[in-house]
Amino acid sequence: MARSRQRGSPAGAVSKMVVWSIVERREVCVRTNAAESDCPVWVPEPAELSDVELLLDGAFPALDGFLGAEDAESVRTAGRLADGSPWPVPITLRVPDEIAAHPRVELRDQEGAPLAVVENIAPWRDERYAHLAGPVRAVTAERSRLLRMLRPPADVVRAGLPPGPVLGVVPDEPLDRARLAQIRHAAGELGATVLLLPRLTGPRPETLVRATFAAQAELPEGTAVVPVPLTSHGDGKQDDLLAAHVAAAYGATHLLGDRSMEHVPVTVVEPPEVARGAGDRWLPAALVPAGERRPGLSDDELQQLLDSGTPLPEWFATAPIAEEWARLRPPLHERGFTVLFTGLSGAGKSTLASALRDELARLDRRQVTLLDGDVVRRSLCAGLGFSPEDRSRNVRRIGWVAAEITRHGGAAICAPIAPYAADRDDVRRRVREVGEFALVHVATPLDECERRDRKGLYARAREGSLPEFTGVSAPYEEPEDADLVLDTSRMSVSEAVAEVVALLGARGWVRSWTSG
Repeated sequence: MARSRQRGSPAGAVSKMVVWSIVERREVCVRTNAAESDCPVWVPEPAELSDVELLLDGAFPALDGFLGAEDAESVRTAGRLADGSPWPVPITLRVPDEIAAHPRVELRDQEGAPLAVVENIAPWRDERYAHLAGPVRAVTAERSRLLRMLRPPADVVRAGLPPGPVLGVVPDEPLDRARLAQIRHAAGELGATVLLLPRLTGPRPETLVRATFAAQAELPEGTAVVPVPLTSHGDGKQDDLLAAHVAAAYGATHLLGDRSMEHVPVTVVEPPEVARGAGDRWLPAALVPAGERRPGLSDDELQQLLDSGTPLPEWFATAPIAEEWARLRPPLHERGFTVLFTGLSGAGKSTLASALRDELARLDRRQVTLLDGDVVRRSLCAGLGFSPEDRSRNVRRIGWVAAEITRHGGAAICAPIAPYAADRDDVRRRVREVGEFALVHVATPLDECERRDRKGLYARAREGSLPEFTGVSAPYEEPEDADLVLDTSRMSVSEAVAEVVALLGARGWVRSWTSG
């Protein structure tokens, strides 16, 4: 909330707190908490947790907490707080209505560690969600994690910078030699200290941090590195504007970026044009004759090299930074992936998933994990029923596990019914943040699925003794975005698996041992 806009009266306190699940936001359990025993606990989404960290660090200088309705609307429509101060992005926190009713809410990180308390003085609601609004204060001064320890509060960073101009740079990928040459030249023209603020975003934020520290050796003495949890809020232009405000909070007087940005508290400097000349050195373009200029790498060429595992040329990136590029985007044949089979009960999903696991064990070096629908329901999802809500929980739990397997370079094969498009989309989103994903629709016709039914489930559903049965008394939303559609009534198991393997091979995810 903007400091000038604090108002509202708190509601009554309660003696117990509700701890909301990280993965299933509607599941509730009651616990006690020694630190803030009179308030509920909420675990925000990862992007919202990043906002909490920056608020606590003083990196959002116009704010001391989450915005109320008036400020949020003013920022959304006019790019300013209600008091007229420029601010590009509504910093808000969505919560369930039950949480928004309390005058104080404790925020925890994804591992359940207490992080902050929101003094909820002006809660509000839009058409879909309730929001907390009010100042945010830290629960503890302890900074136990390495990436947090590398980021002192904004005022500490500012105090540690030397007097004079400070050139802020907010990289979201490792700095190649051309980008380093731009930074050196711009800093030299300004006589500025360089302040690198790598974004802690994506599945491997530590990789970008390592790459940025590796870049220090290539930049002027005194270059500072402060990793910041600056995530995307969905609009590239607004994200750039927010980055300018954050850079200023940490002490930047200038920012390397797009000069068309307006109403920012720093002077924006366009990256100078550089060219690769003789000796593969990157220099200001004016110093390299046109006839001696050599091409760089396009974004597409860079991705092709990384996807194939081809070493990056030495003229493009220093060896330590090239190593981090390879960690950030491993070769396709070493990258984790998930195959999600979806279809009606009896369609053949489990049979195909098991056969694919065996085939991958023969073809590929990755560890393969099978998450079969029936097996998962007896273990990971034990206790869930077959209501629409429980079906969603079942699939999203599978997706969370599959994403973790994918993150660590393994192959996850999933075979739930997964009847709802929104849940399949959620799995796709989670997995694609960390690796590759393929959706296979096992589109065996309903009458064939019923004919195969050895357990008599369809018959029970038809007679009404088995409610909420997909395809009979519960809906199945056929995917319109499947990467592959298979009908096991028209092909053998080996033929179907061969099509899946062909898809994985065509995408470069799988290759046989004999191909190196």
